[in-house]
Amino acid sequence: VSTQSTGKMSDTKQPNKKVLVSGCFDLLHTGHVTFFQTAAQFGDLYVCVGTDDNIRLLKGHDPLFSQQERLEMVRAVRYVKEAYLESGSGHLAFEPEFLSLKPDLLLVNEDGDKPAKAELCAKHNVQYKVLERLNKQHLPARSSTSIKNQMETKPKALPEPPYRICLAGGWIDQPWVSSIFPGSVVVINIHPTISFNERSGMATSTRNKWKGELWEKQVFSSSEEEIAKLLFGYENPPGSKYISGSQDALGLCLKGVNRLYYSGQFWPQKIDRCLDPDICDWLEKSIRLVEIDDRPDGYDPLTQQNLTKEGVERLARSGDQAWEAILEKDLVKLGRAVTATHKAWGEILPLTTSEAIEQKCALYESCSYGRITSGCGGGYIVLVTDQEVPGSLEIKIRK
Repeated sequence: VSTQSTGKMSDTKQPNKKVLVSGCFDLLHTGHVTFFQTAAQFGDLYVCVGTDDNIRLLKGHDPLFSQQERLEMVRAVRYVKEAYLESGSGHLAFEPEFLSLKPDLLLVNEDGDKPAKAELCAKHNVQYKVLERLNKQHLPARSSTSIKNQMETKPKALPEPPYRICLAGGWIDQPWVSSIFPGSVVVINIHPTISFNERSGMATSTRNKWKGELWEKQVFSSSEEEIAKLLFGYENPPGSKYISGSQDALGLCLKGVNRLYYSGQFWPQKIDRCLDPDICDWLEKSIRLVEIDDRPDGYDPLTQQNLTKEGVERLARSGDQAWEAILEKDLVKLGRAVTATHKAWGEILPLTTSEAIEQKCALYESCSYGRITSGCGGGYIVLVTDQEVPGSLEIKIRK
């Protein structure tokens, strides 16, 4: 599809055809309008607008305009018959609307061309067409990215600090546990693609400490481990009644996937790191989070303890097994190790789980190789899986 020599485009369209396009449409500009005008030549144009959460998931940042604002702006364009908010997630977030609308044609531009979109169309016998980026001849080329770059007239706000997922071996970072039997904790450092729930076991209390004075004053070091030591000390000043485990600070500060080996001390005796892009990409595709209730106020998992050597040994070894599985990219082995950690928690600290949590975890037994909660008492169920899990969240590892 191209412009005519006059630079004008025909507004005529093929009758009784339903045309679907999707996108974020943040900073709506003439490039978007030209795309809509071109798409409308093929029939009645329906537009799926990306939600705020999905933009955070795919792009790692907030949109400049809310989903409701973007939806209303798209609806106001005269070439658009109707616009909807996407109800799915990921690159195929428009799929529920696609299946409901049953379009004759799905149009994308070159940036939005994805094999998964072509496969979806082929599966449902819908025409798939890729359009070149076009602008009317008398107007400059526009893109949301170039406009945002032009808007950078003031200093950038500090980015949000990362989050931490404890995948296996949690609690072994406490000396009163690892002194019984030494072992490893495996932690994943992830981008803040969304604002994860407070009290969900993702080191949010430590992160909030960091996000305060240390983050705002940009107290940094060239060494990620030195930053973690500073954060650990800042969170646990002299006289603290309860000392937070150092896996929180290390998990927030060390990029990638890390194994922390503890043997009776607050700080790990050894740290093994993995920043390999292939392994990190594999792990991103193998982990999904499902939201459940946060841990309740006043919750204390330490009021009931059963610290046997056998139980702690099972916990300690599950961390090492998870690390080996990650390096080998072995989903089945990783699932077993993650589940072993969850079972060990319930054995040595019975209040870390509950009948309600176990029932919710059991719902995902058929679609995952292993399950654990993001924190004791709730937060998210962390699934090891190679399947699409409806309503689940993806993660993005900092590399």
